[in-house]
Amino acid sequence: MYLGIDIGGTKTIVAAIAKNGTIHASRKFETPKIYKQFLKVLDENVQDLNCDFDLSIVAAPGKVNRDKGLVIAFGNLDWKNIPLLDDVESIAHCPTYIENDTKLAGLSEAIYIKNEFKKVLYITISTGINSALIVDGVIDKELIDSESGDMLLEHDGKLQKWESFASGKAIVKKYGKRASEITNRNDWNAISRNFALGIINLIAVIQPEVIVIGGGVGSHFKKFQGPLHDHLKRFELPLVPIPPIRAAQKPEEAVIFGCYYLAKYQNAKHN
Repeated sequence: MYLGIDIGGTKTIVAAIAKNGTIHASRKFETPKIYKQFLKVLDENVQDLNCDFDLSIVAAPGKVNRDKGLVIAFGNLDWKNIPLLDDVESIAHCPTYIENDTKLAGLSEAIYIKNEFKKVLYITISTGINSALIVDGVIDKELIDSESGDMLLEHDGKLQKWESFASGKAIVKKYGKRASEITNRNDWNAISRNFALGIINLIAVIQPEVIVIGGGVGSHFKKFQGPLHDHLKRFELPLVPIPPIRAAQKPEEAVIFGCYYLAKYQNAKHN
């Protein structure tokens, strides 16, 4: 049995995943803002799964030091230089690996379409923005620490971080509504152009075979699929072709299943 832990800024999910990829049991709880309290609640929920684990994977929303087992900084939590690997190992009593949550979400979504595409760019548009490059079903090491939401782009006459004007947080700030509440076509056209400004830069550099869009805002893909395609086509150049763009297949569970696929890979690697 594998343990997957998806730490979010507002909620955390823990899941016991069988080696065939089915979720045996799962628990969800609000993420405490104090790290010691988080460990206490995490321990309670992991024990409540009532399973023995062979390996655990922890998905963290931030910058990860894999060699030292640290999360240097969390995106939406005020935790720095957290010894997450050691702390989780003491709770789960099994070998543990930590990875960025977006990279894990991208891994699972890429594996679903690995028979169609080898080079998959996954973009999560949620509270913030980030991306992952998956090549042949493996997280690309060269871009494993990339933070595409922090790209500086020209917007409203000045350089701004992409996620500062295109993320879910930025949408709420400008429109006073969440993506789920926005129905106006003109609003989605403007939002889509902001998405396209960053996506076209990623396409130019990475040249992916396909783009998969996930995250909380990404789950509303049908609302902006058309205008996003139109804006990207306007930016298209002979050397920068626009690849197919798809919605994530399992946006709510992508990170947990990414934990499973990484656990499966690590288990095979060491056995």
